[in-house]
Amino acid sequence: MTSLKNQRRLAAQILKVGQNRVWINPERMDDVEVAITREEIRRLIHEEIIKRLPEKGVSRARARILHEKKKKGRRRGPGSRSSSSHAKISKKEAWMSKIRALRKKLRELKTNRMITENTYRNTYKMASSGRFGSVADMVRYLKTHELWRKR
Repeated sequence: MTSLKNQRRLAAQILKVGQNRVWINPERMDDVEVAITREEIRRLIHEEIIKRLPEKGVSRARARILHEKKKKGRRRGPGSRSSSSHAKISKKEAWMSKIRALRKKLRELKTNRMITENTYRNTYKMASSGRFGSVADMVRYLKTHELWRKR
């Protein structure tokens, strides 16, 4: 079995494709071995002993499935979003979760009579203005300013 490198190269030039897209009939290898001129290669192409293979493409099947899911509204959660932290959780949602936690803690402190009504109201307003970064920050503020109710 000799190399068909030259025949493959000529066929690729004639068919105007890459050498990997040249198909040679394995049953007629001896005919191809003998062919050394362009004319002989053209004759083999005409006889369909040498053929051009179809182009390989990237399958769109998976893309279609994903597109259908996205049309239904799936795959749109915070885990699928890339970019800044605001893209994952909007500024509004972050604020809502923080302010609710602060207000819940304040209510808890008031009902357990750990802070006075006056302290509650002032701290509530401060929380609304964005003074505290977290519940721990608010508790720290109350401790440092000695706003706990005296026993």
